[in-house]
Amino acid sequence: MTADAPLLTVTDLTVAFPTRHGPVRAVDSLGFSVRRGRTLGIVGESGSGKSVTSLAVLGLHTSAEVTGSIVLDGRELVGLPERELNRLRGRRMAMIFQDPLSSLHPYYTVGEQIAEHHRVHFGSGRRAARRRAVETLGEVGIPEPARRAGEYPHQFSGGMRQRAMIAMALACEPDLLVADEPTTALDVTVQAQILELIARLQQERGLAVVLITHDLGVVARVAQDVLVMYGGRVAEHAPVDALFADPAHPYTRGLLDSVPRLDDPDDAPLRAIPGSPPSLLAPSPGCPFAPRCPVAATATGAERRRCAETRPPLVRDRDRLTACHLPLRSGAGTPGGAR
Repeated sequence: MTADAPLLTVTDLTVAFPTRHGPVRAVDSLGFSVRRGRTLGIVGESGSGKSVTSLAVLGLHTSAEVTGSIVLDGRELVGLPERELNRLRGRRMAMIFQDPLSSLHPYYTVGEQIAEHHRVHFGSGRRAARRRAVETLGEVGIPEPARRAGEYPHQFSGGMRQRAMIAMALACEPDLLVADEPTTALDVTVQAQILELIARLQQERGLAVVLITHDLGVVARVAQDVLVMYGGRVAEHAPVDALFADPAHPYTRGLLDSVPRLDDPDDAPLRAIPGSPPSLLAPSPGCPFAPRCPVAATATGAERRRCAETRPPLVRDRDRLTACHLPLRSGAGTPGGAR
């Protein structure tokens, strides 16, 4: 592969879960790509399909039907046997899970859990794997790593558990890091430390990072590109500066408007997007955001029918992709796919 070729390319990804009422498409025809040394932020409300996407990339869905294409460094992952996926997980791609306390085993020391990854992928002995675990804990800023490696997860604070999860994910020096809400429930000081740590390790190792989050402030700080998801679909995909300065999709505008501002009066009510996320069991044939969209609400009757009845295609406008019949930005686009 060439140096500027994407490390990860996802094309037409669909993840459907069987239920007694019929299949639920949690992710529907999703596409994106990530290059080495860059961070893609995936944002959206709860239930938009962010975490389902991250688990699909690592092949961690057991009961869902996953279709489409997920290519890591030229290798197709969809349909790959479990044994082959196990060789790639941890070694070529790794994940920081959303809840570090439940992701770490309570009966094993933190050092043992990190060392196990190294032993599995490199066949190293216990002493070598232990040294690597201590070294990795030191790299992520754990004080006295040799001592801390012998402690259990409940002896670590929330921020230290998150650092331990990062150490575990990076112990085998993967090429792709998927971070699912890595700063959830952390105070702002620890959050800043975790983000700085990921950015430093990314710069040192040329990691490609997929950051799943609901925090737009985090995305603005660390990501170069942003994928906005709604109802399991792409709403907008753009460089981070362009998206924050001039959003094209009304849903993106609503997310940005819901962020509290320092210049708001103390008694100003929090702004929210009215309505509820769409049902994935019986999705609308049109734009999933149409029932909540303020632009559609003031549009003509013909435009409202189009939004309600016709699925908007992904349209390219220079370096941006938008799926909206009534975008906020002017300019003719051309139908596009994953970049």
